[in-house]
Parts: sequence; C-alpha cells; structure tokens
Amino acid sequence: MASSTQTSSQPERPARPNLAFRRLRGRHSPAEFAALVRRAAREIGERVSCDARYIGRVEAGEIRCPNYAYERVFLHMFPGRTLTELGFAPRSSVRGRAARAAAGAPPASGGAETRGAPEPYDTQDPYDPHEPYENDPRNHEESDVLRRAFMTGGGATVAAATLGPLGLTIDAAAAVRPPRRVGTPEAAALEEAVRRIRLLDDRHGADGLYRRAAAPLRAAYALLDAGATRQTTAERLHSGAGELAISVGWLAHDSGRFDDARSHYAEALATARMTGDPALEAHAFCNTAFLARDAGRPREAVRAAQAARRAAAPLGSPRLLSLLALREAGGWAGLADRTGCEQALARAQALFARGHSDADPEWMSFYGEAELEGLEAQCWSTLGDWRRASRHARRAAHLQDPHFTRNTALYTAELADDLAREGRPDEAAAAGLRVLDLLTQVQSSRVQTMLSGTARVLLPHRRASGVSDFLDRHASTPRAGRGQTP
Repeated sequence: MASSTQTSSQPERPARPNLAFRRLRGRHSPAEFAALVRRAAREIGERVSCDARYIGRVEAGEIRCPNYAYERVFLHMFPGRTLTELGFAPRSSVRGRAARAAAGAPPASGGAETRGAPEPYDTQDPYDPHEPYENDPRNHEESDVLRRAFMTGGGATVAAATLGPLGLTIDAAAAVRPPRRVGTPEAAALEEAVRRIRLLDDRHGADGLYRRAAAPLRAAYALLDAGATRQTTAERLHSGAGELAISVGWLAHDSGRFDDARSHYAEALATARMTGDPALEAHAFCNTAFLARDAGRPREAVRAAQAARRAAAPLGSPRLLSLLALREAGGWAGLADRTGCEQALARAQALFARGHSDADPEWMSFYGEAELEGLEAQCWSTLGDWRRASRHARRAAHLQDPHFTRNTALYTAELADDLAREGRPDEAAAAGLRVLDLLTQVQSSRVQTMLSGTARVLLPHRRASGVSDFLDRHASTPRAGRGQTP
C-alpha cells in the first residue's frame, strides 16, 4: 500500500470555480437546479442523487469532471454543448491513475504494492466488468476528492482511512499517527459512501453488500469521535453517519438479519436525537416501522410510522409523508385492521398526488408510483385480498424503473405469490420464472424467501401450464447463504 507521504508529495491543484456552470444555473437556487437535474435524469432513464450540495461542489470546482451518469444528464439538459462548454475539464486531464501515468508521475513504491496491481485508492464497481480496472475511465476528479478526503483525514483511528469498493476501510496501523480534526472533504466523502451503497443495493440487492458495508460505518463514527473543524461540518458528519447507519441497517434488513438491522436503525435514531436532526429521525423511524412489519411486530410498525410522521411534519415533503402513511398502513394490515389500513392508504395516495418537492429527501429516490403500488399490494396481500393485491403488484412491476433491479424482482415476486394464492397457477409460474431470471443479477434473501413461499403454494398444481418448469428451476437455483462471501 502506498504511504501517505508519497500520496501527499503530489501537489494539489487549487479548485477553480466553474463559472460556466454557475451561469447555466441562472436564477434557480441550487436546490431548484438540483431538482431539475433529477427530473432530467428520470427523462432519460438515468438515476442520480443530485442535491444542492452537489451543485455547490460543481460550481466551486471540486468536481472537475462529472461521472458518466451526470455527464449524460447534463448533456441531455444542454443539448449541443460539450462538457468543456459546461465548464468541466476534459476527462483525460483530471487526476487519477490514467492522468498521472500520462503526466509521467513516478509510481508509488511502498508496502505490498506489486507491479500491475490496482492502486489501493482506485475505485471500481465490483459488479461492473465492462471496463478493465487499470484503464477504468471512472477514476476522475470526483473519485479523487473522495480518496484525498480519507487518505489525509481523521482522528487516531482514521488517519489512513481509504476509499474501498463501497466506502471506507480502516488501516489499523494508522492508530499511531497524531489525530487531526476533520473537515469538509471527509464529510463529502462520507456522503458519497452513502450514495454508493444505495446505488449498489438498488442494482444488486443486499446479500453481497452487507458485510463489506461494516467498515465504512465504523470509519464514519470514528470521524465523529475525531471532531470537526466547524459546526456545519460536524452537522454534516452526524447526518452522514446516521444515514450510513440506516443504509447498512437496510442491507441487514433486506438480507434477513433483523437483529442487526434493528441495532443499526437504533444507532441512527440516537444520532438524530443527539443532534436534533428531524430529517434523520424521520428516516430512522420510517425504516424501523418497515422492519417491525417484516419481523411480525405490526403494532410497533404503526407506532414507529406515527413517530416518523411527527418528526417529518415540519420538513415540508408530501412524498415523505406519503411513504410514512404506507408504512403505517402496513402495520394496520398486520393487525388485520382493514379500516385503519384503508384510511392510511387513502392518506398516502392523496399526499403522493401533490407531487415532488424540493424538500424531498435525497434517499427517497426509490419512491415513485411503482413503490406506491408495490407497498399497497403488500397491504392487500397481508389482509388476504389476493385479487386486489395481484392487481397492484402487476402495476408495480410494470411501472418500475429498470435501474432498480432489486425492486423489479421484489414486485414480480409479490405478483407471483398473489397470483398463486388467488388460484392462477399458470400466471404465477410465469411471473416466478421472470424473478428467477432477475436473481442472476440480484442477491436478496427477502426475494428468495418470497419465491420459496410461492413454490410451496404451487406444489399441488405441478400439472398446470408452466408450473413444473418453475418448480424444477427454482429447486435447482442455489440460495446465497448469509455466511457466504460475495
């Protein structure tokens, strides 16, 4: 591993404000412009987690060249312009492995580094084999900001923190180095780690990610312990650490580790309460309600959803309140309270109809019409109304953005189970086969558990069209064990 001395020997380029991008923003506030970016992304089937802070980083020159997703969105927003005309540097000129090689920079020469091995600070999506690691063009300035943040930052336990495939990985040898109070780069890198975990989860499910996400979470709380240079940075660190705890908790939840998930959500809630962060508190209670429903504690689900609603009330996001109403509806369904469930569902639909708002949290990018339909399908399924459940599940699967592969598998598995219980085995088998196709891309114990239940329901109908094929293929599909390394 290259030493921090070698890394710091490379002179840092001062950031130059991106005045061209600032002019393109015009009279829009950063938050308003971020909303326009997210809308443009949806128009082309792309998914970016753009917020006012990201726009600020671009305009400040911290991001000299955007990643490929943002590039596609920006070029869609401003047709006929090049990245250079948008104020960005050419991709070939930004810092990173390829740029350093082109500049004739001497290779790092320490530790366990071997000729031809990837640099320890390079980033790579482990699920994306399309680009060779050494020549990966995604090693651009945005990733370099993250690397610098954790190569130089933190207290005694994070002085040599580095950006791994999902976030932070602690180097225990760094404990002997003197502590340094952390600042904006560390906060930005922490926020980026949260986005990265969410992106990988959306595409691939939780089973292969959970264990690897533990190191970023430990690093995040080590940063909190080291202290920040400014109060605003401290607030960003606390918010980022809490959001990361929720993301790791969700990975535990989706992979069937309910006790671990409960612990992570409680940690996020404690962080929110300590810092008086209502947005983080609402998010923590939202996920706690979802977990309680799945763990068979429907009354707790109702109480947690109601607590989330109280925390979210001053935030001004109808979509967030809509999702919380769905969490409450799931609890009422688990209590077999049809009236309470229907009232919560009606409230969720009315709030959803108010549309997007600049106050919508960044983590809610998954919540659209497909998720609304999918969660309603789960409520009707819990109440035993299979026909209504299958109707909503079919809509959810049809409406889902292909980017969210795990959710597509989840809604289709819900549809298969509802159809099977409704007495339509041939259609259930066809849906089940589509889920099996998706499981080549998704590792989710929750989806696999649902499909196993569907298979048991279909066993007496083996002679129905397609059922035998589904049962045979399901039986031959290996299930990812919890202890299995990805």
